[in-house]
Amino acid sequence: MRHGKKINHLGRTASHRKAMLANMATSLILHKRITTTLAKAKALRKYVEPLITKSKSDTTHSRRTVFSYLQDKEAVTILFREVSEKVANRPGGYTRIIKLENRSGDNAEMAFIELVDYNEIYKKDGVATERKSTRRRGGKKKSGADAAAAAVVEEVAEEPKAETQEEPVAEAAGEQEVADAEEATPETEEAPKEDKKED
Repeated sequence: MRHGKKINHLGRTASHRKAMLANMATSLILHKRITTTLAKAKALRKYVEPLITKSKSDTTHSRRTVFSYLQDKEAVTILFREVSEKVANRPGGYTRIIKLENRSGDNAEMAFIELVDYNEIYKKDGVATERKSTRRRGGKKKSGADAAAAAVVEEVAEEPKAETQEEPVAEAAGEQEVADAEEATPETEEAPKEDKKED
């Protein structure tokens, strides 16, 4: 029984598996997409994503830690210079696995694994939206679609306001007429008083 054994050994010794995953991770960083079996792709995802997260903090210690896994200076340089800038706003999930047809020789399940931020097809309008790295509910930034919907709602809300603004103008005009009438009446009342004083 294999209860609780989450690591797929891929039918290899520990040293062989470690070397294979390091080579595949290096190829993924250099080429941004590789084709392999589904089982290896899933094992590679667990191997490479923590390294990408580590690359977000560009320190000597981080570089040495990543190099101990990859054993390739060029891959480490590309990871810390290019890839870390692309994934700076993404809080995980840097890779995508897409299944392909089974291999013709042994009918093995095939897939390709790629870095999400380097695929221009799946991006909305070719522009990556910035997101906060926190997962709290409050204070979310509006994405492009949400902002457009909010602008439409504001425009619709502004139209009735324009209609309601005309009514107070009419009411104000009516109040002004009443005020003019009141001003006119005291003048007429004052005139007879003056006449009485003259008498």
